[in-house]
Amino acid sequence: MATNIGIDLGTANVLINVSDKGVVINEPSVVAINTHTKEVLAVGSKAYEMVGRTPENVEVIRPLKNGVIADFDITEAMLSYFINKLNVKGFMAKPNILICAPTGITSIEQKAIIQAAEKSAGGKVYLDFEPKVAAVGAGLDIFKPQGNMVIDIGGGTTDIAVLSLGEIVNSQSIHFAGDKMNLAVANYVKRKHNLLIGVRTAEELKKTIGCAFEPDPNDTMAVRGRDTVTGLPREATISAPEIQEALHSGLMSIVRATREVLEQTSPELSADIIDHGIMLTGGGALLKNLDKLLSYYLQVPVLIADYPLEVVALGTGILLKNIEKHNH
Repeated sequence: MATNIGIDLGTANVLINVSDKGVVINEPSVVAINTHTKEVLAVGSKAYEMVGRTPENVEVIRPLKNGVIADFDITEAMLSYFINKLNVKGFMAKPNILICAPTGITSIEQKAIIQAAEKSAGGKVYLDFEPKVAAVGAGLDIFKPQGNMVIDIGGGTTDIAVLSLGEIVNSQSIHFAGDKMNLAVANYVKRKHNLLIGVRTAEELKKTIGCAFEPDPNDTMAVRGRDTVTGLPREATISAPEIQEALHSGLMSIVRATREVLEQTSPELSADIIDHGIMLTGGGALLKNLDKLLSYYLQVPVLIADYPLEVVALGTGILLKNIEKHNH
């Protein structure tokens, strides 16, 4: 009995699901390297703690940008690190591995990811697409002849897909997702408050008081950064409506892309989607009132998955069980 491993190789986080154990690894997809010797100093959470706080000879790299492998060697080092952490070598048989990729990935990149995983774990490696796996993880029965729609908002990409009979019928992948939200918040604070804040601070703002629709003006948060005029440290108070303003144009690009996918969908599948609603998954689904914003503009019910951050990893577990059945 081979152990199955599902890997959600995300731009922001890597999650690994091991059969019968559930999600055992959930760490940021970052790697710290020594710029002189190119040696890997830290991976995951330890590397993330160094973001914005490193000396000159240490660089913190996010090997995946916009859901695509930007630095292959480092992605490989990161995958190896996480797979070794599982101690795969201790398993009796070589594991089946299912890795999830965004829909916009090229066939060359697909091969590269598969090779990196084969090198690290030595089992049979399968690749599947994020929105499909997210739909399965969110509990949708995508193998029936009915339309299901998913909006999976990760760190680097937002993947929008309509599924039926276990396959993606049509989809779009756009680059406005968690990372771009953080940048939009940082740029807004710089523009409106003349305050430079780091990406981590921007992310805190988004998570704490971020709101996509009908924000509460009393929701505020104090942030510290560097004054763009004096160059000195300073504090400013930011309100929820400001975050909403910062994110609005980007969120509308998700609305537009979803509308385009819906327009390309057959009337039968569209009718199913109106019945079941659209499932929101990924870390972006946690942005307050995003479901309300989407249903307001699309006029379709929008539901949030129970564990939006883990649905892709959970979906890999379910699909791997199916793969095993078919291969016996």
